[in-house]
Amino acid sequence: MEERQRAQPNRSDRVARRRDGSFDAVFLHRFERRLLVRGEEPKLPAALVTPSTDRRRALGRARVASVDLRQPGEGLAHDLLVISGGLGPTHDDRTVELLARAAGVELAVDEELAAAIEELSRRIAARLHRPYADFAAGVRKQAALPAGATWIGLVGTAPAVILEHARGVAVALPGPPRELQELWPRVLETASLRRLLGRARTPDRRVLRLFGVSESAVAAALAEAGGEGDGVEVTICARDFEIHIDLIAHADAGARARADELERRLVTATAPYLFSRDERSTAELVLDLLRARGLTLATAESCTGGLVATRLTAVPGASDVFEGAVVAYSDGLKSAELDVPEALLLAHGAVSAEVAAAMARGARARLGTDVAVAVTGVAGPGGGTVEKPVGLVFLHASGPDAELAVRLDVPGDRETIRLRSTVAALHLVRRLVTKPAHS
Repeated sequence: MEERQRAQPNRSDRVARRRDGSFDAVFLHRFERRLLVRGEEPKLPAALVTPSTDRRRALGRARVASVDLRQPGEGLAHDLLVISGGLGPTHDDRTVELLARAAGVELAVDEELAAAIEELSRRIAARLHRPYADFAAGVRKQAALPAGATWIGLVGTAPAVILEHARGVAVALPGPPRELQELWPRVLETASLRRLLGRARTPDRRVLRLFGVSESAVAAALAEAGGEGDGVEVTICARDFEIHIDLIAHADAGARARADELERRLVTATAPYLFSRDERSTAELVLDLLRARGLTLATAESCTGGLVATRLTAVPGASDVFEGAVVAYSDGLKSAELDVPEALLLAHGAVSAEVAAAMARGARARLGTDVAVAVTGVAGPGGGTVEKPVGLVFLHASGPDAELAVRLDVPGDRETIRLRSTVAALHLVRRLVTKPAHS
């Protein structure tokens, strides 16, 4: 879960929330029939599938609540219901149908929307060399909206749907992340959402981001620091192999003073692991650190296959810092492109601290950069031995004045090992460039 859920508030608590200017928001993924009609537990988490930073910036004034799935239409009891997924053309895409049923309104085809979806579907059919007839039935289905609803934009063939009802506003967004993320800002600009967000007060929010520490250790530090309460809410979430702490102080000065003290204690307790107090991506943060020091970067990657470079080049403007990457999967390429001595490979093997160091130094020399980071390991599921099991990864960062090395023993499947190694490589560069000169 991106965000820890809290119990559904009772009616009197809801009234109290009105007095402090906040409002309730609830997020569901796959608004299936059984959630509303039969009240069963969902297969998937009740969370909006969008980057947490986008959602929190947009709805920082909302208190996110869970849904009592035993009550049909419970989501519509909140000021804001945001649903993602289930807007497609197939029979089991039923979000809009069930939203209409929960709101007690009929479905009707919006002809303007149908024309827009048809135009897009015809282009897709032509590109795929398929007859438009394969798409026609889905067009009418996706253009059916609850009575009184409006639609916002098309990125794929599903729009964002906004329905104002007696209690508040319901928003249905496409499930594919690219579509959802592009449409969500447009939804926030609509009159419906602006009116709703305008009713709320903005709480004071602070962010602490940690790397190299467990959730349980952070939870213990929070308890030792006094915990949440008295107008301060705290969430601890593992995101992208980091730990993010959010402190939210609501309304009054007393809550903000308590949040100040809690933040101070948490910073002290987690100082060795604290690397950021903002929400830039780790890749962006690393690039900014290098840019501020006038340094350039290269990567030398084996088991990650270019994932570190992918993270870096996803950041606009990376080219003024990041020079390039060598993906050297074979031993031969490690020698040919990164100048790793064959004798070193024979003596220690490709997965070793010595070869990781040679890869990083070779990348710096070959690509002419100030800093390079190398990754080599056993990602599995095969290839492991007793001496070098699956999940063993060596990382090495080399700079003008210092070098750092890390050995990881990562539990999990191939994807987990590769992704964790990618994140660890970025943090190794961060540590290298922020390392005190005398250490």
